[in-house]
Amino acid sequence: MDFWPACGWARLARDDRGWLRPTDDWLRLFLARPELAPVEESCAAERALHAALLESPTRKVTAERLARLSDADARENHAVFLRFRDALLAAGTLQAYYIGLFRRGAVDIPPLFIDLLVQAMLRGLLDGSQGDVAGAFEARAAELLFRPQRISVQDGRVLAADRDTIDLLRETGGLGEIGRLLAQVQVPLRAVDVEVLAEGTAARYWAGAAAGRHTLLLDLTHELAQDLGHGLQFRLKNARSGLPALARALERWVAHLLGVEVSIEPVPRIDDERWRWHVGLDAEASALLNDLYEDRPVEDERRARLISLFRLQFADPAEMHREVAGHPVYLGLAHGADGVLRLKPQNLLLNLPLARSS
Repeated sequence: MDFWPACGWARLARDDRGWLRPTDDWLRLFLARPELAPVEESCAAERALHAALLESPTRKVTAERLARLSDADARENHAVFLRFRDALLAAGTLQAYYIGLFRRGAVDIPPLFIDLLVQAMLRGLLDGSQGDVAGAFEARAAELLFRPQRISVQDGRVLAADRDTIDLLRETGGLGEIGRLLAQVQVPLRAVDVEVLAEGTAARYWAGAAAGRHTLLLDLTHELAQDLGHGLQFRLKNARSGLPALARALERWVAHLLGVEVSIEPVPRIDDERWRWHVGLDAEASALLNDLYEDRPVEDERRARLISLFRLQFADPAEMHREVAGHPVYLGLAHGADGVLRLKPQNLLLNLPLARSS
């Protein structure tokens, strides 16, 4: 089953350690995107350049040839692609390019390109796990690393919905262009019907992922509260939570790209007087954890954006920076004021306290 086909994982080559090498066939996926594919108004020079690149995606393109494109947007889009292509080929693998991109601190490619790189790398890490329930949870959780999620709370559950998918469903009622037209003339659309990933819906996940669809919600709740009456509450561990699956995906990510074995577990709070190091998995969580660590006041509204905390531990403390060796690293996950979670997987690669960076 080729789930997540958009990333083109099956078109990539692999080296001895499993890192992914770009191929001509993989680069053609970018050339087929609407940002680069010719349209009816495209000039002859643009059509000729596109055809030449389709034939040989690694061919050299001079600045003079690029300047012949009459449309400024077409020139810019092709220039961005060529810059990305050349840097990727020079790096040799997607992994080496990705790590170098963020370590240099000069990100000069669109977020879409970065997301496709992350998706392809994760697809390789998850190969062989498809088809079962546990694999569905880990694959759906891994989507958080390259697809923004809308977060909502329903009946005490924190639910993550694929932002682009849920926005389109809300706009069209799940009826595509017809739904959009009906909405424009104010014809009521049927309620959007989406389900939460669970044992009974795992098969739906694999079928949707293979077709490029991202419709199942992921439950990110730690515990569920059961009201016993008389002011009493009983808290139960949420057996359908996707947080442990997200932790497994992050463990694979760190091991693959940094060569360091870590264990990660979700925790509802930080009860650690010796808290020494933390990493926000997104910009909101980074700012929130920094404020909490420094004992700065944090408004209740900002605290409510925190989805989960995680405790990360190195299998070998000797691989940690000497000043924090043996201490856990706490991770935070939060959504923004707009209700959207934008997880930044590069944060783990850049901010873990590694011995070799000391």
